[in-house]
Amino acid sequence: MIKYRLICDIEHEFEGWFRDSADFDSQSNEGLIECPACGSDEVRKAVMAPAIARGKASRQERLAAIHKDMAKAVERARTYVEKNFDYVGEKFPEEARKIHYGESKERGIYGEASGKDVKELIDEGVQIAPLPSAAKKTDKAGAPRSSAPSTADKKLN
Repeated sequence: MIKYRLICDIEHEFEGWFRDSADFDSQSNEGLIECPACGSDEVRKAVMAPAIARGKASRQERLAAIHKDMAKAVERARTYVEKNFDYVGEKFPEEARKIHYGESKERGIYGEASGKDVKELIDEGVQIAPLPSAAKKTDKAGAPRSSAPSTADKKLN
């Protein structure tokens, strides 16, 4: 796996993981890479400093570093969604359908859905994606959050 810093045509920066450099080239040529902020498929590699090995890191250390990078990316994605999308809670399946069928204004939403609801939405062709959970110190109301996930966190977002 290789991680690239990417940048879209309006200068949004983000990261992407690829099997190898040929995988990036192939996906880029087919327009399969999109900016998560604006949806542009005009994406290129940003200038990066090379990763120079500083000794022999163990496999475990390398995996831990990858896990940490991925956790940061998940946290950034979730934070972006929470700041820019409308939270609709348990009404997610209903709102997603309304948007899909043009009965409601197109906008980004997030909320909760059961596995059954998710399957039905996918079968109907509604484009959805799970919102990865991220470690948070407070809930939406600003109250301290325990380290154990709530029942809402266990549902698909």
